[in-house]
Parts: sequence; C-alpha cells; structure tokens
Amino acid sequence: MTIRVLCLDIEGGYGGSSRSLYESIKNLPDGDIEVEVWCRRDGPIVARYEALGVPCRVMPDMPHIGALPRLSRNLYVFSRFALFWWKSSGFRARLENAVWQEFDVVHFNHEGLFLLACWLRRRVGTVAALVVHVRTLLPSTLFSRWQYRTIGRIASGCVYITEMEQENAARLSGINSNGPVIYNIVSTPPVLEPDRAVAKLTKFKIASVSNYAWLRGNDRLIDIAVELKQRGREEFVFVVAGRMELTGNLPGLLGELAASGGTLRDYAERRGVAHLFRFLGSVPDPSPVLEACNLLVRPSRNNDPWGREVLEAMVHGLPVIAMGEYDKFVESGVTGCLHTEFDAGVFADDIIALADDDDIRAAMSAASRGRVSTLCDGPARSSDLAQVWRGLCECP
Repeated sequence: MTIRVLCLDIEGGYGGSSRSLYESIKNLPDGDIEVEVWCRRDGPIVARYEALGVPCRVMPDMPHIGALPRLSRNLYVFSRFALFWWKSSGFRARLENAVWQEFDVVHFNHEGLFLLACWLRRRVGTVAALVVHVRTLLPSTLFSRWQYRTIGRIASGCVYITEMEQENAARLSGINSNGPVIYNIVSTPPVLEPDRAVAKLTKFKIASVSNYAWLRGNDRLIDIAVELKQRGREEFVFVVAGRMELTGNLPGLLGELAASGGTLRDYAERRGVAHLFRFLGSVPDPSPVLEACNLLVRPSRNNDPWGREVLEAMVHGLPVIAMGEYDKFVESGVTGCLHTEFDAGVFADDIIALADDDDIRAAMSAASRGRVSTLCDGPARSSDLAQVWRGLCECP
C-alpha cells in the first residue's frame, strides 16, 4: 500500500523548518511513501523539490500564526489573522478537497499551522492523519497553552525537533507527548566552493545566519563587536546573512531605528562598528557562506542552542558559541562554547581564544562534524519520520 503524504511548509526555503523538511523528504527510503509539498512562499526550495521529482506548489494564502511573549502583540497578530483567515477560504477549500481525494497524511511542518490543522480536523474527521511538527519553544503564556492544547487535542501525532520542545509542550499543555523526538537532518555537504566575496575577506570571519528577530538576539552581535573594538581587537569581521529589517516594539535605539524603517546595519553604524560587519542580505543557500567562515555565533535570547544555523555550521566544521543549557549539539569545550547568560565581554573572550588557538579550533571542528553526522544522519532520521507516517496509517 502506498501512503500519500501532503506536507505544508510556511517558509519556502527561507528558514530552518523549510530546509529541514526538504532534507527529510530527500532522504526518504524508496518504497511505499509518496510526498507532495505545498509552500506558502515561493523560493529556492521549489526548484530543489522539482529536481527530486517531488511535486511542489506555491500557496500564498496558507494561514499560519503562533503565540508571542507579550499579550499586546498576541492581541494584535490574532486580530490581523482573523482577516487573513477570511481571505484564505479558497486555499482551505482546495486543501479540504485534496485531502478527501488524494492524501492519507497531512504533515503540518510548523506549529504555527495549528489553527489550520484544527479547522481541517473538523472538515475531514479521520479521513487523514494530521501530524504537527513542533519546531520552536513557545513562551509561557495563556496563548501558548491554548496553542499546545489545541495541537494535543486535534493532532493524530506530533514530532519534536529536540527533547526541549517536547518537554515545553507537555509542561504548558499538561498533555503527555504523543510523538517522538526526531533531530533535524543536516546532510554532509559535498566538496563546496566557499562564497567568493566572503572568502576574500582577510579577517577572522564570524558567521551569523538567520533573519533578524528580537528573540534570536542578532542585535547582540553589535554589543560583541563594540567589546572587541574597545579592546583594540579589530581583526574580526561578522558575516551576517538574512533579512535585517528591525521589526516589532524594540527598546532604546533599536526601537528608534525600527520606527524609521531602519536595519541592523544602521544600528551597527550608530554604534560605531559597521566596519566590522558584512551584511549579505537573504541568501538562497547559507552553505557557501558557512564554508568560508571560521566560527558561528548565536547569542539568542531563548534557551535554544540547536537552531538550523547551528547544525548547518557544525556540519561545515565550525565551532559554535551560543546561549542556552541544552548541550546535545553545542557542548562547551568540545564543539564550542555554551553560556546561560549573555555577556558581550565573555563572548568576545571566546572569540579571541578560538581565533588565537588553531589547535583548539581544529579539535572543535572535528567534534562538531562528528556530532551532527551521528545525531542528524539523513537516512536514519528520515526513516524515523516515515515510520511515524506509517504507524498512523496502521501500515506494517
């Protein structure tokens, strides 16, 4: 029996959840599973699916939303979502019809699709299994509890990218997990030519590969650069890939710049360290950038040192300096440096120490590659996901 799976992707290749889904599908074992992907955004991932022979359609009216830390922001985004939901009626009708006629499983590739999953459950009942892939740590709010409880009530099964998401969902919802932890896949890159523009930079290159968001802590890179400048250590360059528009209700100078349409580049200029940065904007594939760099820094405001950019940096052999307690991937003294509190001076200390000691950096590089090659193995983790789909369809 062939299992037909529809995967819904909100990012179109411009985010970690989208690239992780692609790796899972690329590594699926041959046999009884056929996959189709619907992307909310058009992007580089569409052509990559076509190269695999996997049907991929762009559906810009796909509705998604997730809980935020502040009550005011939740009220704002959920009120706007109500209007978008009404405009998404055509997409929802197409989805319902496709599920009735074609698919055995619908894989919601991000918990932000939970209201769509809830609606679909009411429309199709048990005609198809609904799987929700939980990829972020939602904040401890009433909205998050509602989101997790809704997922727990309507999902046939869940998949979590680490034990931390699984534990967070159980803690906030009061519902035991009904799905496994499957680490995101990171494929070992082929012999790859580094990004030429980045490779030409003669300084020690520190990578950051993520779109700007307050919780991601991208602005903390500026604080670290200021610390390095004050010490007279300006032989470094921060290579920043991603959209750097400042959005949301930000504090201080960040908020002033955000109100006038500013970017993180503007913030670096106002702090006097723009010369220590290269802002690349969005890149279709971060691999050439990472291949050209020496180190990755992720000064997140969340306890989440396992983002997609962390795993991709490690597979390229980059030590990682990150925030958090979970050391399955970034382990202090082994694959990088892990901190529970942010201190720009401590981050600067780490950068200087790794730049000044080639032997330690080489040991961490080898350990990083070995760690992700084991935990994030493509065929093994894809097989795990395929087994989830098979189990929900009661197939051997």
